[in-house]
Amino acid sequence: MHSTLKPWQLCLFILAGWVNREQQELIEYLTAENKVLKEKLGKRRILLSDGQRRRLAVKGKVLGRKRLREIQTMFTPDTILRWHRQLVAKKWDYSDRRKSTVGRPRVRQVIVDLAIKFAKANSTWGYDRIQGALANVGYHITDTTVGNILKAQGIEPAPDRKRSMSWSTFLKAHWDVLAAIDFTTVEVWTKNGLSTFYLLFAMELKSRRVHFVGCTANPNEAWMKQAARELTACDDGFLNGKKRLIMDRDASFCESFRPLLADEGVEPVQLPPRSPNLNAYIERFFRSLKSECLERLIFFGERSLRNAVREFVAHYHAERNHQGLANELIDAGDETEELDGEIQTRERLGGMLRYYHRAA
Repeated sequence: MHSTLKPWQLCLFILAGWVNREQQELIEYLTAENKVLKEKLGKRRILLSDGQRRRLAVKGKVLGRKRLREIQTMFTPDTILRWHRQLVAKKWDYSDRRKSTVGRPRVRQVIVDLAIKFAKANSTWGYDRIQGALANVGYHITDTTVGNILKAQGIEPAPDRKRSMSWSTFLKAHWDVLAAIDFTTVEVWTKNGLSTFYLLFAMELKSRRVHFVGCTANPNEAWMKQAARELTACDDGFLNGKKRLIMDRDASFCESFRPLLADEGVEPVQLPPRSPNLNAYIERFFRSLKSECLERLIFFGERSLRNAVREFVAHYHAERNHQGLANELIDAGDETEELDGEIQTRERLGGMLRYYHRAA
């Protein structure tokens, strides 16, 4: 007896075949894409999070080892199925429900964090002093527990810890009398071709105010000594009132440069080798100087360089908001108090630097 397909059955059969073909084409594409990725990665190991392994394990278990091999996954079928077994084992080990009943109860994390904070912020405080400070805020533990907490974090006892001071503590302790100095470079076209010019800047860290000391193609000892004299001049020296000057170990900061500063009451503070992050404030200024000015211009001669730098420094002080100063201007003008005037634009360097303000 012959059965005849009804029209709707025939349509369903054709549709199923089309869907199957579409899925097969999709699988073939994803398989080819996986091959390309595997070729790019080579033998490099792919590191996955526990969540990513879990997702692959759940999907891979449904497919089975044979089908996983057919689609040439990024990970071997054995690896994916092993993840699945680990997932099953973790489900039934009840580790999340176990409670430790052996030994003393763990110290609360808030107490641990405070003990570490107090020790790092106060290098002369011993275990008893930290214990007392914790008691002042309602946390009562023994001095032995304080010691165990600090030892676990690699924090030395007070007699050893107080010999050293963190960089952030040093900055805070000398904030009002602290300045920094450093070089940056730029290429300038001269009659002799392309020459490297060295630009020397000093910065008052508290206010972020900068001073363009000068620029030269040859920062020799004579040039550096003259720079030191100008920085410490009695009448208008930028370092007047400063007690310490942070500098790196650049050879340009020669032996005769540092004594000239010390003679005027400014102690040079040399940074350890290869530690630009310790002079982060002036390094951040250099990033702004380069991205907003130096890298956008071509300089022909020293004069064009000096003019551009002076314009940028003026913009930096009076027209550029600073995130490190609560997004305020360093030298805010009277126009910032205006609320009703027409909004105007002040341009420097041909419109490369702009400042918007209300007319007085």
